[in-house]
Amino acid sequence: MEHPDFSFLNDLVIILGLAAVVSLVFKRFKAPTIIGFLITGIAFGPAGIGLVSASEGVETLAEVGVILLLFIIGLEFSLKSLAAIRKSVFVGGGLQVGITITLVTIIFILLGKPSNHAVFAGFLIALSSTAIVLKLLQEKGEIHSPQGKMALAILIFQDIIVVPMMLFAPILAGEADSPLKDLSFLLLKVVLLVGAVLFLARYVFPRILFEVAKTRSQELFILVILVTCFAVAGISAELGLSLALGAFLAGLIISESEYSHQAIAQAIPFREIFMSVFFISIGMLVDLTFFFLNAHWIILLTLGVFLVKTSIVAFVVYLLKYPVRTAILTGLSLFQVGEFSFILAKVGINFELLDDNTYQYFLAMSILSMGITPLVLNKRERICQLFEKTGIPKRAESARRSSNGNEELNEAALQDHIIIIGYGINGKNVSKAAEFSKIPYLVVEMNPQTVKTEREKGVPILFGDAAHPHILEHANFAKAKVIVVAISDPQSTRQIITNIRQYNQRVHLIVRTRFVKEIEENIRLGADDVIPEEFETSIEIFTRVLHKFMVPIQEIERFTEAIRGDNYKMLRPDNSKQHLPELHIPEFNIASILAERAKPLFGGQGLAKSGLRDKFGVQLLAIKRGDEYIYNLHGETVIENEDVLYVAGKKDNIQALYRELRIDKGYE
Repeated sequence: MEHPDFSFLNDLVIILGLAAVVSLVFKRFKAPTIIGFLITGIAFGPAGIGLVSASEGVETLAEVGVILLLFIIGLEFSLKSLAAIRKSVFVGGGLQVGITITLVTIIFILLGKPSNHAVFAGFLIALSSTAIVLKLLQEKGEIHSPQGKMALAILIFQDIIVVPMMLFAPILAGEADSPLKDLSFLLLKVVLLVGAVLFLARYVFPRILFEVAKTRSQELFILVILVTCFAVAGISAELGLSLALGAFLAGLIISESEYSHQAIAQAIPFREIFMSVFFISIGMLVDLTFFFLNAHWIILLTLGVFLVKTSIVAFVVYLLKYPVRTAILTGLSLFQVGEFSFILAKVGINFELLDDNTYQYFLAMSILSMGITPLVLNKRERICQLFEKTGIPKRAESARRSSNGNEELNEAALQDHIIIIGYGINGKNVSKAAEFSKIPYLVVEMNPQTVKTEREKGVPILFGDAAHPHILEHANFAKAKVIVVAISDPQSTRQIITNIRQYNQRVHLIVRTRFVKEIEENIRLGADDVIPEEFETSIEIFTRVLHKFMVPIQEIERFTEAIRGDNYKMLRPDNSKQHLPELHIPEFNIASILAERAKPLFGGQGLAKSGLRDKFGVQLLAIKRGDEYIYNLHGETVIENEDVLYVAGKKDNIQALYRELRIDKGYE
């Protein structure tokens, strides 16, 4: 009897074991695990110590990881949410990808590369790392900052455009007798497949998933989700398209239903497992000998890509009328080559759009650019400050202010006014309060569309980044009475506080932050009041909870005032033993009960003779009869069948009344 070959199983066990160790180590040091997986593949693969071989089984698992990655992107792809940021996604992302491809193509042609190879190189370099950038921005609390939102918008477009890039590869390779005819036929197949997907998403799958969800079987649900993913991917491949496109469309089918969030939750563990295999397998492809022999060229190539992509992204963001600082920070976030470029590179190898030498340069440069991404993101502010010393941002902002009509604002009239930095929900509420109270105010906002829209409404709003002192000068902050900082960028907030206190110690500075942990640093820099959303939300929650427990309003107010007192010091570890006011929670409840058996129980008598209070120990507060509410209760008021009774009392007493009024009481 022949024994099966267990070499693939051995490789899989080693890969998963290494992935677990790498994840643990890199999470301990707060570094992206993707970089660890790439290093693991290099160190333990064929080019390293050879512990794992790049077998066909490993490559198959890597392909599964790619399919699941695109499937989850499809699940997260909401047409409604995309419409809300469509300009940033399609204009910003389209310009970034288009300019990058064009510039890289020109450079490669000048270096003597064939035009089709040059265009494909542009495809590879145009893409950035969604996984690394979003993870780092989330950890730094910048995902909702202006640069975070712009980075997300451009990454969304890149994730979408990678599929058409894959479909365009055969045409670039010249494997079509009539490129125009083949492209038209390809587009027709895509349109038909997308049409079928939209039909399934709207009319078929919501019903299927509803029936599956009714079974409450987690196993059946994930089975249907995964079958959908691989079935649509397989159909796409049979039509001559790609597995990646099919997986993306499969995700899109489910994304339009209310079950998409559960599907994402169920599929993510599978994706994480297979994606670790994918990145380790990419690392295995790197030739260490080639890397060390050509390290100088690889470093120069990485530096070139860094400068080109950073400049292009910054230029595009600036064109969208964002401040120079936001443009630079976004550019420094998206300079690297991303994970989808690896997938695209394999397509290029299959169609001979990349030779082995170029492929090795690409792999080494990509991994190096991804590896230095955390370092660059941590130093973005410093790089920004160095660039500002050149004077270019100030001149650009001055030109921008003129083009946005900021010179129309009457600065001389601004005195003892409020400056509101940021025009989100908090900023709008402050401006409404100022307007109601007849207090002069000026808004400083970075979003050009918001500035344009609100100015048309008559809001005194100034376009600019308040992290720059000259923007504050333009707002006449030296004569302001109060400045409210209500933005979502912690780093910018700290910079604004520093700039204000450097020139104005008198103004009262109120700062809104997201987290309690940011209070101490902002106060140290010079903020007078710091209001953390995180804690104010918790105050609102427990206030409503205490109201439901019938705690007197005065006691609740004393409790919340004690917590807010002294800038939330009692929340900090060294003040955890500080005494809080004692709350007296009464055993008192309010409930509504349907009087299904009112007549047998109360005999059609009025409240005075019904014995409701004496027998059950509850107080009747009101009655709902049909659509009418009866509040003016008296001794002659009669409780009728189907009345809804609003009663107050102890929980046990209310339960006793409920049991007596149930319709099935007479059958027990």
